[in-house]
Parts: sequence; C-alpha cells; structure tokens
Amino acid sequence: MKVMVLVKATEDSEAGVMPSEQLLTEMGQYNEALVKAGILLAGEGLHPSSKGARVTFSGTNRSVIDGPFTETKELIAGFWIWQVQSMEEAIAWVKRCPNPMPGESAIEIRPIFTAEDFGESLTPELREQEERIRAGAEQLQRS
Repeated sequence: MKVMVLVKATEDSEAGVMPSEQLLTEMGQYNEALVKAGILLAGEGLHPSSKGARVTFSGTNRSVIDGPFTETKELIAGFWIWQVQSMEEAIAWVKRCPNPMPGESAIEIRPIFTAEDFGESLTPELREQEERIRAGAEQLQRS
C-alpha cells in the first residue's frame, strides 16, 4: 500500500525557522534507512504558508487567498510518500523518525487511493486514461 506521511506544521516552521545541522543529519540518516528498506518513493520539506497560496472553489467560481494561513495545526511542513505492506508498518517507521520540529510535533499517515478503491465508477476508459497519466508523470520524473 502507498501512504502519504504528513509532517504537520508548527509555529516555528511557519515562522521559517530552519532545521539545525543535527536534525538535517538525523533526517538524512532516517531517509537513507527508508531507501535501503525499499519504502521511500518521494519526500520533501515545504516552505511556510506565507510563501504559498490557496485556491478555493464554489461551483464554477475560483478565489485565490495568499498565505500565510492562520490555522497552523491544519498546515503541512513536509511529506513523504512510502510504499509499505500495512498501516502498522508505516506507523512503526514513523515511530523511528527523529522529531521533525523543536518541541512538540505531529506526523499524520494517510493511505493513498488505488484504482480499485473507486469500484465501478472508474470505467475501463478512465482506468486507461489514469495509466497514461501515470506513465507520463513517471517519464517526466526520469528526465
């Protein structure tokens, strides 16, 4: 199963406080362990929401809101995408993670949908389109 592992933002990460050399070293070692275990597919840290934008939808209308966003507890400071056997395996790996923030922090794990999760709504034509999109995205990543 694929999961997205979300590092929740804190007041420090939203203020742009950069990680220490020690944390960067520890995270590098942790990421290497994920690679060696064949789990890590992708992962990145994110700039504070002050450098971002949010697009809201209401029917056919679109509105753009520039950051920063006020609800820090709802924001994300970084992510990984992992290929694991189970949610239990993902939890075990998160427990091994260095604390990503000074003080209190949280990491959320969310399963990623698969084609089978959509049932009959994903017609053969839509499934074929999805496969073409994935193949194109993979090709872009290699170039």
